[in-house]
Amino acid sequence: MFYALSWFIVSSLLALWSLAAWAFHSITAWTVSNAGVLAAGSGVTQGLRMPDWLAPLVPPDLALALGSMASALAPALEAVTGWAPAIEGGLSVAVWVVWGIGSVLLVALGFVATGLFAVLRRRPSGETSRAMAATVSG
Repeated sequence: MFYALSWFIVSSLLALWSLAAWAFHSITAWTVSNAGVLAAGSGVTQGLRMPDWLAPLVPPDLALALGSMASALAPALEAVTGWAPAIEGGLSVAVWVVWGIGSVLLVALGFVATGLFAVLRRRPSGETSRAMAATVSG
């Protein structure tokens, strides 16, 4: 029973791990393939402004510093969108390599749990070993 339970848990974790890897890959592939549209078409730095309800709570110096930092990041965002096609291929490989390593570790965890249950099942309990010692010596 413990064997089935441990492998059920391992297979459930493996399914969740696979789902998470697939979702991460899908989201990043979509984002990278649409990076030019997302960055150039939306005016990234112009769209970053503080909500009106938050403006009275933030000191003016901090708001000015955040605004200048956002405008300074614009060239970096444009450079990253230029690398998008090259990043997409490497990103896919990296995601699935990490998925493979995690899957191997989860299956190894299942084998370790199976071995642990086998050792604990073969190991006599305290009362059984005392009874066996009494019959052998007596």
